[in-house]
Amino acid sequence: MSLVARHLEEAGFPTVVIGSARDIVEQAAVARFVFTDVPLGNPCGPPGNREDQRLVVDTALRLFDSAFLPRTTVQAPVHWPGHDWRASYMSIGSPDGRGGRSG
Repeated sequence: MSLVARHLEEAGFPTVVIGSARDIVEQAAVARFVFTDVPLGNPCGPPGNREDQRLVVDTALRLFDSAFLPRTTVQAPVHWPGHDWRASYMSIGSPDGRGGRSG
């Protein structure tokens, strides 16, 4: 998606990327990025949480008005319910239960 955003920007269409993989999106050098510190696949926050979802979209729309430098990143003020999602997420599919790959 980041590469598509860059292509659109080069063609004159402004974009905002909303996502959770901050290191990857920033490495791709998108023009405007709203970072959400939530599990991958949930860039606008928890499913069914309309308040957080509206907050993320509002943050993205405000970024269109406020970003005057390239490669601008802002963090959306949303939080995933519970504090253990990272540990659970990192252990999914891991043979050793610690996340990542073995061997």
